[in-house]
Amino acid sequence: MSDTNTGKSTPVREPDVTPSGRKKMISSAKGTITMTAMMIMIVTSILSLRGLPSEAKFGIQSIFYYLFAAIVFLLPFSLVCAELASTWTKQGGLYRWVSEAFGPRWGWTAMYLEWQTIIIWFPTVLMFGAAALAYMFWPESFDAKLASNKLYTLAIAMIMYWVATFNAFRGQKSANKLTSLGGLFGTIIPGAILIILGVVYACMGKTIHLDHQPFFPDFTNLGTIVLAASIFLFYAGMEMQAVHINDMKRPAKDFPRAVFLSVIVIVIVYALGTLVIGMVIPSKEINLLQSLLMAYDALWKSFGLEWLGNVMALFIMFGVIGQISALVTGPTTGLMAVAQSGYLPQGLQTVNKNGINERILYVAGGFVTILTLILLVLPTVESAYQIMSQMATIIYLIMVIMIYAAFLRLRRTQPGKTRGFRIPFGNVGKWVVCVVGIAGATAALLLSYLPPTQINTGSPVVYIGILLVGIAFFVGLPLFIYSRRKPSWRNPQAHFYPFDWEIEGRKPSEVSKWAPGYQPSDDEVENAESQSIANHGIK
Repeated sequence: MSDTNTGKSTPVREPDVTPSGRKKMISSAKGTITMTAMMIMIVTSILSLRGLPSEAKFGIQSIFYYLFAAIVFLLPFSLVCAELASTWTKQGGLYRWVSEAFGPRWGWTAMYLEWQTIIIWFPTVLMFGAAALAYMFWPESFDAKLASNKLYTLAIAMIMYWVATFNAFRGQKSANKLTSLGGLFGTIIPGAILIILGVVYACMGKTIHLDHQPFFPDFTNLGTIVLAASIFLFYAGMEMQAVHINDMKRPAKDFPRAVFLSVIVIVIVYALGTLVIGMVIPSKEINLLQSLLMAYDALWKSFGLEWLGNVMALFIMFGVIGQISALVTGPTTGLMAVAQSGYLPQGLQTVNKNGINERILYVAGGFVTILTLILLVLPTVESAYQIMSQMATIIYLIMVIMIYAAFLRLRRTQPGKTRGFRIPFGNVGKWVVCVVGIAGATAALLLSYLPPTQINTGSPVVYIGILLVGIAFFVGLPLFIYSRRKPSWRNPQAHFYPFDWEIEGRKPSEVSKWAPGYQPSDDEVENAESQSIANHGIK
């Protein structure tokens, strides 16, 4: 590693936030993570209050959607990521998994899409932060009008983002503390208060606004269930937590248990929080950005403590600030760890004296700024918020399907590879998990292209056109960058452990000749690494 004061490129660590911006927990010793600890890690990395209003529009049916998404997405994807992470334990995460199966072109694309998901998702956090700031004032009628104003939202979003970016140039240490405190005071405590207040509200016989509707939705009207597809993004981040499976003492037994228990906790908290919002706010009045804050106002007002609604807005705003601090720098670190293998110009790999890559943050800021300007072409702040959520969901699910495909390919090409964890029930279990997971992800992906009927999105042609053009651009961009890469882009100081197919001298699609449990010698690894460096990462 070079001296950071020189401004030269230096290897960077893997990302420490999930796609939803929450910090992941790190451990490195075998047996240091218990089943309970893993369950807590999964729960805290996935739970978020920001998206609850979008599901509150479904009332009781939201429970069905939470359960459905957990069964067809969270459970199968967790098991697939666990097997991949426990088998390919060297650095790289999903980049290594996909590259082992299909080569660096698609590994780079998968890693880039994860980064792009967070960049696209970022404007939704900024819009929510602007709404939270508006609800810190008095009275509520003023708050609602201010939060709905496009120019106010755009201005506050840009101020928050660029202040956080310039602050990140000073280093990540203070941002990490802010992120941790934001998670506690901006998510965990407000979430517990929301559910407790809701239970007390119901027990006191207050007015309940939940619509009387069937538990199962009407699948013939696709426009009404588009908002439910965003639940898949609620559950994002499992590919991050799965990398810690080898730190468990009994991963084969304890990880599935941790997943099942965490799914139960996550579904219960999401369902209860969503129902509380639906109880106090009529379905037709629910706003995707404001209704969480409106719910706190309504709950405290019912107990004669209306001013505490403004305090809750302060808490949630603090949580948003912590989330923004993590999101500004977190995604870049993972992208740079891979880019130094030859996927971005050297000029975009330099860091300042604090170890922060300013140029990449400027590039990310450009994306975020342009995406946030969609506010100006859509009819409402709410519709801009929704289209960013749907675009992020589509990009993320494309990456998810790539991981499923990599899993199936690697089961065929490397059957003898020692696996710390294997999906139960042999080939039957493998196919059930993959068929259910891929079908669920594909259905949610396709559904996300439709405008939701519950909110005003303006012209369907404009709405769908923005999605189609945006997705085509963002998926094509990493492939274009890969096709234009040059040998000079590879950082000679970045040492990346070779892929198995590099060590064996075969193509990713060819079947491994290694016997089960085989470990390559140091000479084999060194030879493969030397050859990879000689090729400058160009395959």
